[in-house]
Amino acid sequence: MRPPELPRMNPARLALLAALFALLVPLTAEAAPPPAPEVGKGPVTKLPLPRYASLKTNRVNLREGPSKDHRTLWVFQREGLPVEIVAEFETWRRIRDSEGTEGWVLHSLLSGRRTAVVIPPSGERADAAKATVPLNARADEQSGEQARLQPGVIGSVKSCTGTWCRLVVPLPDKRGDVDGYIRQSRLWGVYPDERVE
Repeated sequence: MRPPELPRMNPARLALLAALFALLVPLTAEAAPPPAPEVGKGPVTKLPLPRYASLKTNRVNLREGPSKDHRTLWVFQREGLPVEIVAEFETWRRIRDSEGTEGWVLHSLLSGRRTAVVIPPSGERADAAKATVPLNARADEQSGEQARLQPGVIGSVKSCTGTWCRLVVPLPDKRGDVDGYIRQSRLWGVYPDERVE
């Protein structure tokens, strides 16, 4: 016994139904998925992508998507934390932190002020991550130390040569700042060989 044949549809009518369906899908679907990380220039700001920025306040919600309707994945509570902007969508920026966490924040919660976080050398074991890093008086290993910085310390980037960065780090208890030079490879918040003026 053969199954009953389905009626054939006119190709023009089929094309019309497909076009109508395509128009209805965006109306019923949730917000479009966020764009993938971009390389080049941002479609909104026309600034380079990716690029570094920093958090402007002590409380920044990292969202799953580019709107306040998306759930909060994380709350940053560290003003000045360096982040990498990897995509733009209207007033939203997709950012990545030094640990690789990504999400969306409002552009008004970001600052163009360049900061960087001290990192341990690549390849060091986690228990060796507490080793301190010298902040030198000049861009020279032999110049003497201004301070020794632990991984995780954040400072303001004043300039970088591609090898060394001038970093200003606030001391605890508002005792002032320490100003010195650190190897660029020991910072997350500046690209390798990047020059900052």
